[in-house]
Amino acid sequence: MGRFDDLDRLAITTLRALAIDAIEAANSGHPGAPLGLSPLGWLIFRHLRKHDPADPAWPDRDRFVLSAGHASMLNYGLLHLSGYDLPLEEIRNFRQWGSLTPGHPEVDHTPGVEITTGPLGQGLSTAVGMAMAERQLALRFNREGKTVIDHLTWVIASDGDLMEGVASEAASLAGHLQLGKLIAFWDDNSITIDGRTDITFTEDVERRFEAYGWHVQRVSDGEDLEALFEAAERAKADPRPSLIAVKTVIGYPAPKKQNTSGVHGSPLGAEEAKATKAAMGWEHGAFHVPAEVAAIADAIRAKGAEASAAWRERHAAWGEAEPEARAELERRLAGELPAGLEAAIPVFPADPKGMATRKASGAVLGHLAGVMPELVGGSADLAASNNTYLKGEGDFAARMERAPRNVHWGIREHAMAAACNGLSLHGGVRPYCATFLVFADYMRGAIRLGSLMRQPTIYVFTHDSIGLGEDGPTHQPVEHLASLRAIPGLTVIRPADANETREAWLAALASEGPVALALTRQNLPTLDRAAGLGDPAGTARGAYVLSEREGAKATLLATGSEVPLALEVQDRLAGEGVATRVVSFPSWELFAEQPADYQAEVLGAEGGLRVVLEAGIRQGWERWAGSNAAYVTLEHFGASAPAERLFEEFGFSVEKVAAVVKGRL
Repeated sequence: MGRFDDLDRLAITTLRALAIDAIEAANSGHPGAPLGLSPLGWLIFRHLRKHDPADPAWPDRDRFVLSAGHASMLNYGLLHLSGYDLPLEEIRNFRQWGSLTPGHPEVDHTPGVEITTGPLGQGLSTAVGMAMAERQLALRFNREGKTVIDHLTWVIASDGDLMEGVASEAASLAGHLQLGKLIAFWDDNSITIDGRTDITFTEDVERRFEAYGWHVQRVSDGEDLEALFEAAERAKADPRPSLIAVKTVIGYPAPKKQNTSGVHGSPLGAEEAKATKAAMGWEHGAFHVPAEVAAIADAIRAKGAEASAAWRERHAAWGEAEPEARAELERRLAGELPAGLEAAIPVFPADPKGMATRKASGAVLGHLAGVMPELVGGSADLAASNNTYLKGEGDFAARMERAPRNVHWGIREHAMAAACNGLSLHGGVRPYCATFLVFADYMRGAIRLGSLMRQPTIYVFTHDSIGLGEDGPTHQPVEHLASLRAIPGLTVIRPADANETREAWLAALASEGPVALALTRQNLPTLDRAAGLGDPAGTARGAYVLSEREGAKATLLATGSEVPLALEVQDRLAGEGVATRVVSFPSWELFAEQPADYQAEVLGAEGGLRVVLEAGIRQGWERWAGSNAAYVTLEHFGASAPAERLFEEFGFSVEKVAAVVKGRL
């Protein structure tokens, strides 16, 4: 058998037995993929992958992405047998409350798990971002004869992964960029939940990936370790991203259920589990790991420790020659912000004409780029509209001689968001991405996963309301602010002028989770804070009192482009003897983190009239508006017309808002 021996086969059988036992004990799970993929998984973890189980966060390790997250017991078995800190007791507690072995892998929950996977297509797409980060860091920090960044990203993807549109977007981009350190194995088992894949999926996947610009190979037998190894070696040597199609038998060697959809997502059952173990020649009790297999973990740990120690020696030698680069790399890998960040961004002067907050955001980003070299990102074919291009910083491309910081994502919003998760998970870069707010719908799956993983991607969403005007209702977001606010862990900030935009960027960079900035197409006045208005630094607290008149009878709660309107309404009502307060309310999530006394101070007396002004649906505002509330919101789609006409027609005018306030008082 060449480089492989009977011990490899015993380890593979042990993996299969552990998967059967864990899923049977939980009476829940997906046995088919772990059984069929055990040889490939073992090959990656023992023979192919550069990793150190004693140091799962070692920066130059090969990344491993189980895009087929339903095969989680394969991942857990591999981690346990490789010597990661995942005791056998955790395998016994598969899918149980508080265990380290949840139904689908979760990053920062289980030692050695690189990414939270489950929704199909996301893992492969996120891996593209990981490979992009590796390339960017290698170009930035490697020197001739001194290499500190040099690793691969390994992926196991299922039929379902390759059916999902996000994976097609990401694979297209990976081929375009020629990400040669991305190697994906396709578990071509021809089975999905509803039956054989040919009821829905008859395309020539290999030719499709060849058309994307990938290096494509086929291994006809997923049990053939030698063939799998040789294919992997050829993939490593090719400058293109690689897809290795591996023909496996789902559920092998279960006598009755292998190669059927019934083995995908349901336990084998006691009888079939017993028969499968018999077919494997497995005569041990549940959760048994033979001593000779357990001993392999020591060898894997020793090999990993040797590799990581060699890297640290190279890193130390490189660092002595490149002390500034070393300090930068260490800061970036630690996720620490550079010093002098706030001082690098100028304050915008008061200006009644002002500027669009998308333009202010672009100006802020341009200044940040000079002091924050880890900023990497771009737009989904809307860079000029989103104001997200970093001038003079180079573009990601198939061939690059310097570390690029701009990504032309193309019209691939979903893959853009998923790849940004990968950039962030990899470490060393701080990703941002941009499009129109209305197209956040195309990104939602990846944004949700990014929020679940607490990855601090910054989403720059411009054209944030009917204020974009003539493009009409297809491009005018109405429900999108509410939709994004509904995602746990995502901070949404809608600034009201250039200086709130400045503060919003600072808050976003300080955040430990993802942040969505909602920015205008149309100009907004840059407010004159010297005229007694509140400090825009209040943006970081989510809401603050912008203007208050003595004896106020109502509080106007406004966001974004509706804040200047609220100030005009305040002046109009003051002229009619009605005093009000104006609260700029850029972020619910940041405000929710504030102490109760601060919240009460900003919102005003409970029971007092609060009027919400926002050019979007009112859903969710009840939490802040209280029992005595009026709403000037938008509960329907927009229309095609100049922005000024739309705001007037839909009730966002000084006269109409003032009438609402007086009517309630």
